[in-house]
Amino acid sequence: MRIIIFGATGMIGQGALRECLADPRVERVLAVGRRPLGVRDDKLRELRLESFLDYALAEPELSGYDACFYCLGVSSAGLGEAAYRRITYDFTLAAAQALARLNPGMTFLYVSGAGTHSGGVGRTMWARVKGQTENALLALPFRAAYMLRPGFIQPLHGIRSRTLVYRILYALAGPFIPLLKRRGLVVTTEELGRIMIRLALEGYPHPRLEVEDLRKLI
Repeated sequence: MRIIIFGATGMIGQGALRECLADPRVERVLAVGRRPLGVRDDKLRELRLESFLDYALAEPELSGYDACFYCLGVSSAGLGEAAYRRITYDFTLAAAQALARLNPGMTFLYVSGAGTHSGGVGRTMWARVKGQTENALLALPFRAAYMLRPGFIQPLHGIRSRTLVYRILYALAGPFIPLLKRRGLVVTTEELGRIMIRLALEGYPHPRLEVEDLRKLI
């Protein structure tokens, strides 16, 4: 299986990349982003882009893949709706539309979030925009598309969030992680990476996976 990962320098993307490189079922990984990863592996290729809205020149390098793990995202903290929508909706759909045309047999996995509004409406800005993004992705002609809605994600193996607010939250939540785990509310970066691979290979009965669905695939 050949996999494209968007956002491999982020916390979730790092976890996905680590598991893909370790899994013998994954033949090749293409990491798409702006910054070099600093990772060396025979399976890994990197594609660095200046714009996440135009893929015309990159099309030859994006063809021939079986799955895409779209982990690129940003916190809504401090952002207005227009700026948040540009990154969350516009960037995601530009990539997905190009990939659906180039790889019609592809499975597309989008890392959304717990609390996303499926109808794409509601007063919470980020939940509304995420919901609109999910709906637009599910309308594209992929072989399959899955919207992953993890709750609390525990970083492992030295992985850290690049977002300061999240790093503070993870530090404050540390003492409560055992309790959250007992209640089935935690997925680790390692588990999420393995779940993505399993979804790409085996699929799932419905396209939106809440925390309880994700934990069934661990």
